[in-house]
Amino acid sequence: MNFVEITIDDVFSDSFNTIANDKTVVFVLTTGNKHGMAEQRRVFFELMNKEIKNPVVVKRNYSELNENKFRLYSATDLGGLLIDGFGDGVWINYENTLGNIELINRTSFGILQASRARISKTEYIACPSCGRTLFDLVEVTNMIRKRTEHLKGVKIGIMGCIVNGPGEMADADYGYVGSGIGKITLYRGQNVVKKNVPSKYAVEELIEIIREDGNWIEPSVVEEEN
Repeated sequence: MNFVEITIDDVFSDSFNTIANDKTVVFVLTTGNKHGMAEQRRVFFELMNKEIKNPVVVKRNYSELNENKFRLYSATDLGGLLIDGFGDGVWINYENTLGNIELINRTSFGILQASRARISKTEYIACPSCGRTLFDLVEVTNMIRKRTEHLKGVKIGIMGCIVNGPGEMADADYGYVGSGIGKITLYRGQNVVKKNVPSKYAVEELIEIIREDGNWIEPSVVEEEN
C-alpha cells in the first residue's frame, strides 16, 4: 500500500494519470487554501469526472487555534465532505497539542461517528426538552451515559415524553422514554419492550434488554482490550 500526498494542482497534471487507479495507491489530499473544504470538494468532483476510484484520505493542518475553534473548524472542514460521501479517512494535524494526540484522536473519531463514516462508540439521541418532559433530561442522560458509554456502535434514544419521543429516536437501537411521572417505557428499535417501568429501575432494565440482545459488554472487558 502506497500513500501518495496530492494537492489540487497534482490532479490537473499530466503525471497524475500514471498513478490514477493504481490499486496500491491511497491518495492523501492536502490543501493550503484558506477555503480548504471548497478546494478539496473540487478535487473530488474532478476525480469523479476522471473515473478515478482510489481511496482518498482527507488531510488538514491547523495551527494558532484554541481547542474549541480547532474542534469546530475540523468538524466543518472534514465532516462536511464525509457527509456528502467524499473521502475514506481523515488525517488531522494540530500544532497546539504539544505532542498529546488524545485531542486529535477524540476529535477524529467524533467526526467519523457524527458523519456515520465509522461508528466506534455509543451514540445518544436526546430530545431538546419541553414542557412535556417527565424527568431531568440532563441528569438521566448522564446517568445512562455513565453506564453504557463503553458500548461500541450502540445508539440509545433518551426522550422526555411518549408524545414525540418515539418518532425523534426512530433510528435508535434502544429507547428510554418518559411515559408518566416516575414511569419509563423502554424500546427495542421502534417496538415497546417494557411499559411504565419505575424510573429507579429503568436504567437496569434497559441494560438487561441490551444484554438479552447480546450487545452488552462489561466495562472491565473493554478496559482490558484497550
